[in-house]
Amino acid sequence: MVSSGVDDATPPTGSVFDLPDRLSAKADPALIADDARHFAALARCLEESVADLSVRLEAELRAPGGTGQQAMDRDLEVHRLTARLRTLRRFGADLCLGRMVGADDPEPVYIGRLGLTDSEGRRLLIDWRSPAAAPFFAATHASPAGLASRRRYRWTDGRISDYWDEVFTADGLDGHAALDDQSAFIASLGGTRSARMRDVLATIQADQDAVIRAGSRGALVVDGGPGTGKTVVALHRTAHLLYADPRLGRRRGGVLFVGPHRPYLAYVSDVLPSLGEEGVQTCVLSDLVAEGASAGTETDPEAARLKSSADMARAIETAVRFYEEPPAEAMTVTTDRGDLRLTAEDWAEAFRAPGPGTPHNEGREQVWEELVTILREKYDGGGGDVPAERFRRALAQDEELVGTLHRAWPLIGAADLVGDLWSVPAYLRLCAPWLTRDEVRTLQRADPRAWTVSDLPLLDAARQRLGDPGASRRRRRLEASAAAERAYRAQVTENLLRTDDDWEGMLMTMLTGQDLQNSLVDPDAPAAGEPDLLAGPFAHIVVDEAQELTDAEWQMLLLRCPSRSFTIVGDRAQARHGFEESWRERLERIGLDRIDVASLTVNYRTPEEIMAEAEPVIRAVLPDANVPVSIRKGGVPVVHGPVADRDAVLDAWLAAHGEGIACVIGDPGFRPTSRVRSLTPELSKGLEFDLVVLVDPETFGEGVEGAVDHYVAMTRATRQLVVLTSS
Repeated sequence: MVSSGVDDATPPTGSVFDLPDRLSAKADPALIADDARHFAALARCLEESVADLSVRLEAELRAPGGTGQQAMDRDLEVHRLTARLRTLRRFGADLCLGRMVGADDPEPVYIGRLGLTDSEGRRLLIDWRSPAAAPFFAATHASPAGLASRRRYRWTDGRISDYWDEVFTADGLDGHAALDDQSAFIASLGGTRSARMRDVLATIQADQDAVIRAGSRGALVVDGGPGTGKTVVALHRTAHLLYADPRLGRRRGGVLFVGPHRPYLAYVSDVLPSLGEEGVQTCVLSDLVAEGASAGTETDPEAARLKSSADMARAIETAVRFYEEPPAEAMTVTTDRGDLRLTAEDWAEAFRAPGPGTPHNEGREQVWEELVTILREKYDGGGGDVPAERFRRALAQDEELVGTLHRAWPLIGAADLVGDLWSVPAYLRLCAPWLTRDEVRTLQRADPRAWTVSDLPLLDAARQRLGDPGASRRRRRLEASAAAERAYRAQVTENLLRTDDDWEGMLMTMLTGQDLQNSLVDPDAPAAGEPDLLAGPFAHIVVDEAQELTDAEWQMLLLRCPSRSFTIVGDRAQARHGFEESWRERLERIGLDRIDVASLTVNYRTPEEIMAEAEPVIRAVLPDANVPVSIRKGGVPVVHGPVADRDAVLDAWLAAHGEGIACVIGDPGFRPTSRVRSLTPELSKGLEFDLVVLVDPETFGEGVEGAVDHYVAMTRATRQLVVLTSS
């Protein structure tokens, strides 16, 4: 028997093992004694760690917040301690995923959700993301990765309810009970689902692990059909990258995770926190634009097609340039020392002041400063005894000068700019000359601000190009406020120093201290605005169901990821509007250049019985669809019946199953309950349910869109599929 090296005493009472009677053979002390001792040591270490972290967190919270970098460092430490403490309290001993034994080293190595070392320096758990843990996930019978055996645990309510062993060498069987290798894992795939996706750390397979641990440079496409684990791979990859890649820390931009719809985000919301990562921003594309909350569906397919083109971004650029034309005529600026001539060349020089990439609305401030400089040079050669700020204020009182600048370079809102394109045909033709007259008419509408989801990429492009029209105004207010605060502090200091000469030394010491500095802050000073957490830039972006994104929508993400570091998850066969290109062709066309494609071909979720009926549905319209191969049988055939059986089917399933989640897809009249959801095919994408009741799939439409919706809806089921029709 191999010792864990933790404690050679007999296993303590209250072991974490709680194996059912049918697994009595696995309860043999010869098989679990080492684990029992290790988990006892782990429990003691957890208790000590929680106590220590609690003390450290309390000390950090009581310490002065500080300013600048000091405040940022303190906040990051509070966040780190809080996240680790929450993870330890949440999981307890079931932080442990499994153990591995090397072919050349009989000492078991235990793999955990995070690393854990006891007070004597013994490593009780190795973080699953570390390189040392990689063999646990990567080992296969064809390529053992240096392992003799691997044990995975199945936890239920904080106790081990099952475990299974895999052996990779001839002598690896010694001391192991689960001779059926993968059967326990396969059986676990059919476990009941809940309202939240669970992480799959304990069951990550070698093909999935290779994707999870791939580097972050460039774009990695995770291509796979239903049930291949694309989503969980993307989520686990996110956690791994944040741990392993220093370029992706929050100080360097962090990670954005983009999902296809709200039910999806709710479903996966618990996975990253369970992996110890709580700082990842998650959203759907419409969250990136303020108007997204109320945007409707584009009812005209042709209008949607035209707006989806990346070329429309060029129209936005031209539309903005239209408002950056310098005056072509000279003008006279009157000052106290005479008239100053501002020529067309002077205007052109000032309009060149904003550098490349400067947002339009911020550029006007730079144009104004350049105008002041030009006129100052003309005003007695830039010399004289008039202070620069006084000269600037005098020019700001010249209504003709200011008015001319504002007309030639006005502040513009994104909604106004895009709204003008949809309401002024001549303006749209000027900005998008490639559009035909009929296409221009198609894009016009009575209410230019009746925003649709197809408008959102254009609104986003406009907002990025224009910048915030109120930024300059707020900056001036903050500068004035800061100047007033400095004057206020100086006055308070002066008054204190005048009180008594004997106090001077003490006061000067006090005034360098943080407490008194804070007391001198003007309470009326304006607070800084809340940052836009989705504005970016991000160091890495993960996009799930990426096959649905239009070229224009891709531009929204490219604007937020200058590094072009992406994890792109999708299935071309699940693209509702078709996907005729390869992934590489598509991504190169929208602006990515370093592209790798990893294919997942094993269906771990959907039973063979369901895939046998789903495959012909998609191959009828997409003969080359990447249909994955199921590795398990559910033992339950697909049931067909009339729509009238819907309630009876659900009632019978609920009565027979005390847990699990069902979903009715395609019946908007069905009212959902706590255990039975009701969704459209489109909103079911990315989700999974124990039972799916599919209603009238022939009404989903014709062609690719109808077939994709039908295929997607069928493959949401992990145990049972019932198809009901009206005819």
